[in-house]
Amino acid sequence: MDLISKTDEEIREIAEPLWNDLIRHSNNKDYGGFTKDFSKSMLMGASEVELGKQWANNKVLSNLSDDKEYLGCLKRNQHVTVLYKQKSNEVEGDFLGRLVLGVEEEKVKIFGATIF
Repeated sequence: MDLISKTDEEIREIAEPLWNDLIRHSNNKDYGGFTKDFSKSMLMGASEVELGKQWANNKVLSNLSDDKEYLGCLKRNQHVTVLYKQKSNEVEGDFLGRLVLGVEEEKVKIFGATIF
């Protein structure tokens, strides 16, 4: 699959269910569900203990709202970064959600996911 050649709308259709899964599993503090679509390199850096610490110490990460706005995507090399304006159910204000997608073994995988 050539992710880079897809239109922004096609990328959005791929990214939305992945982002929604990340939100749901982060709110539930479900490590297995949260990491199920991670690339191999992403999995190596996402230990269950470290994610547990982040969920315990950051109210935003375990209280993400379904209220989000797709901002667009950036294509670079073999990855696509999809950006969201993300809300929290606990913490006021807007946050920037960043989802980095790429292809590994012919499947779209998550190569990065952050909330700023």
